[in-house]
Amino acid sequence: MTESPLTLAGDFASPSRQDWEAEVLKVLNRRRPEGKELSIEQAMKRLTTTTVDDLVIDPLYTYSDRDLGHPGVTPFTRGTSLRTGTIHSWDITQLHEDPDVGYTNAAVLTDLTRGAVSLWLRVDPDAIAPGDVAGVLAGVMPELARLRVSSRTQQVAAAKALADFWRASGHAAEVGGSLGLDALGQAALTGEAPEFGPQREWVATGLAEFPKARAIAVDSLLYDDAGAGDVDVLAFAIATGVEYLRDLEAAGISPEAAFTQIAFRVPANADQFMTIARLRALRRLWARVGEVSGVPAGGRGAIQLAVTSWRMITRDDPWVNLLRGTIATFAAATGGAESITVLPHDTAWGLPTDFSRRMTRNIQLLAAEESNLGRVADPAGGSWYVESLTDQLAQRAWARFTEIEASGGMASALADGRVADWIADTVGKRATRLASRKQPITGVSMFPAANEQPLDVRPRPARPEQGGLQPHRDSELFEALRDRVAASATKPIVFLACLGARRDFGPREQFTSNVLQVAGIEHPSSEGGTPPEIVEQVKLAGATKVILCSSAKVYAAQAVEVARALKDAGISSVWIAGRRTETADDAAADLIDGEIFDGMDVAGFLAGTLDELGVAQ
Repeated sequence: MTESPLTLAGDFASPSRQDWEAEVLKVLNRRRPEGKELSIEQAMKRLTTTTVDDLVIDPLYTYSDRDLGHPGVTPFTRGTSLRTGTIHSWDITQLHEDPDVGYTNAAVLTDLTRGAVSLWLRVDPDAIAPGDVAGVLAGVMPELARLRVSSRTQQVAAAKALADFWRASGHAAEVGGSLGLDALGQAALTGEAPEFGPQREWVATGLAEFPKARAIAVDSLLYDDAGAGDVDVLAFAIATGVEYLRDLEAAGISPEAAFTQIAFRVPANADQFMTIARLRALRRLWARVGEVSGVPAGGRGAIQLAVTSWRMITRDDPWVNLLRGTIATFAAATGGAESITVLPHDTAWGLPTDFSRRMTRNIQLLAAEESNLGRVADPAGGSWYVESLTDQLAQRAWARFTEIEASGGMASALADGRVADWIADTVGKRATRLASRKQPITGVSMFPAANEQPLDVRPRPARPEQGGLQPHRDSELFEALRDRVAASATKPIVFLACLGARRDFGPREQFTSNVLQVAGIEHPSSEGGTPPEIVEQVKLAGATKVILCSSAKVYAAQAVEVARALKDAGISSVWIAGRRTETADDAAADLIDGEIFDGMDVAGFLAGTLDELGVAQ
């Protein structure tokens, strides 16, 4: 103990913004020639990131004198409730969609005895049948475990099956969960007009019989699955909720009562900070809707059921999905979700196994019990990056929401195709980023595994075809390339002619090998050697396409000579890892057919290479 307070870093001067900018310029201008140095404006532009939704991420965030508000009070940006140190402050919710009743019932009971506190059943022709819901839930005490259902094709039947189970339990007034009604969500999937009548009836039933449960689950997952951006996911969710408030009010149900019947199903992905901001922004927006609808301040909180994004799941190198699920879980918990569901890492392969379901539980248990995430209220609050991102998302989503409202509401936007058009625009922008690896996918477009081993899972039943929004995973673009190679009778080969010593060609050989491995293309190589020796090795490998790999210095001395020898020997295609200009020879324009470089359209290059090598579509 000491009478003098301990001043951490007290002997160091506080750096200013100008000090930081000076250090940035030192780094970025370190190897630039005199007279070609970047200005601070140019440096900041290079360090600033713009998302697919045109949200701006600055390179540095500093203290901002603003009122952050408090958790548990309107506008609920910082959480719908004040966490009081409880480890489990969110529901660990397990998804079940296996049609085998006996297997699923055993899995349900295993989940509840080993950490899960809530269940979510998908009721569809390719999942659990409505008539099997009671069998799947045999042995479950609904007064202790929250139960939720959803359906892409038969929402009313799913709601009735769960309601009947609740009634039969004798604890209808105590049960919690969701009946999963979402008329606009089903319309978005089917392409047909929404039917609000059954939803109104079930809301009335819920208020009368199941006061602790919610009848409606506004499902923004389906928009995320189809490729919607973060701004549109929020805007569509809020616009859908407002459409339901109007419809229910017309049926005699007040906004205050309707708010108690609506929950939101929200995607959580591996973009950690965006997920945190998404959850915080949705609460702020829904609180504003509640304010203008006359809902008392304490009842305006949005209940959010966070689900790890299906669109981010990969088929190839599926073990990386465990890391994605962990990041998404951390983000959802930090963002204040009331329920979290982690999709199994083998989701793209088929129905989950006992092991993959165990991992989905344990990811959350570790986050709650070992990382203690549930003990802290809004741990991201006061991070000026998160606060800025939350503000941007909320403002942009509200602008899109008002655009939807001004032109007739969410039902109208779905019917006239505007929702599909907005999503298609975002999908196009994202496709460019994915193809160039500006938005990389670890294990697929970056650092792909050399030898993919199939997982031992049971196949999923065929999904019913629907005429509305279609789901697509981000990794499908690259998985299709691997499928072409796997189906080919002969393995496609691209030869890497590595010039000079390893210190010269090593970095570019590694980069090029990684690019080719994305599609599973074999890439034998040579190290050093004379042009005739390189030609001989290329012919022994049976390659018709060659990529030169080395440094600018070696290219200037050898690249054109080697390229000419290869072309004279009948090699049809010679490319260079880097730029033709590095050869310092005008002849390179005629001898070298293309360039491999960071930021290129990798997917387009690989597809073109497979076409060139005669690999069938």
